Amino acid sequence: MWQVIVSMIGVLAHRVSAHGGALNYTVGETWYPGYDPYGDQTMQDSADWMVQRKWITNDPIFETSNHSLSCNTPGNPARSYIPITAGQNITAAYAYWVHTVGPMIAWLAHCANDANDCTTFDSSTADWFKIGQKGLLEGSIETGVWFQKAFSHWDGSPSLWSETIPKSLKPGKYLIRHEIISLHSANKPQFYPECAHLDVKGSGEAAKAPGKEYLVKIPGVWSMDQPEINLDIYQPEVSTRTEYIIPGPSVWTGS
Repeated sequence: MWQVIVSMIGVLAHRVSAHGGALNYTVGETWYPGYDPYGDQTMQDSADWMVQRKWITNDPIFETSNHSLSCNTPGNPARSYIPITAGQNITAAYAYWVHTVGPMIAWLAHCANDANDCTTFDSSTADWFKIGQKGLLEGSIETGVWFQKAFSHWDGSPSLWSETIPKSLKPGKYLIRHEIISLHSANKPQFYPECAHLDVKGSGEAAKAPGKEYLVKIPGVWSMDQPEINLDIYQPEVSTRTEYIIPGPSVWTGS
């Protein structure tokens, strides 16, 4: 499995040297290829196996109100789903991630149309909730170790980000959204989101959904009025801090 991922990363490495995104996913031992923003768009747009929503640039999104913030640009729906059971892990694979400062957040959204069909669902209308987030692991904001830095490998192996689908999540079709927020440019946050389709099966636990206090709109959750987003990590009163509170709602674990 990892040999296949490494091979694909080798092909894409020269394209993601400045920026990047989630290239593919694994659940258990099964690998699901994502959208190649520089590949054959006609082929990928019609591929029955495509599970990731379309994104056509490695460049970041800068505006917190940008419509594309929900699932990148243009965010067109995919044609297929990743099957997964609530309680399983899903891993997103990246290549040669170069940024080092800022949080990483995994989100889910139920495809809340009449058919519960993600292939026709507008992600910008979704109610998103966090299922995992990773931030500053140790040290200070400017020079410490963030997960964004720790997960990146430069030996050709994939950079892996795993999160767990809450075991008590009610079954259905969902969007999963992996978002990296890079804060290395003073007061100019960079957003890197990608979305894929999930078909979540039940695990026998009592099915639940998150309450309203966990739900947000994207765009809508981020604002330049938030000091954790509109941040200059090089200012002395910021750079030496050893705590960074990831903004937005709390993570929903299913409890």
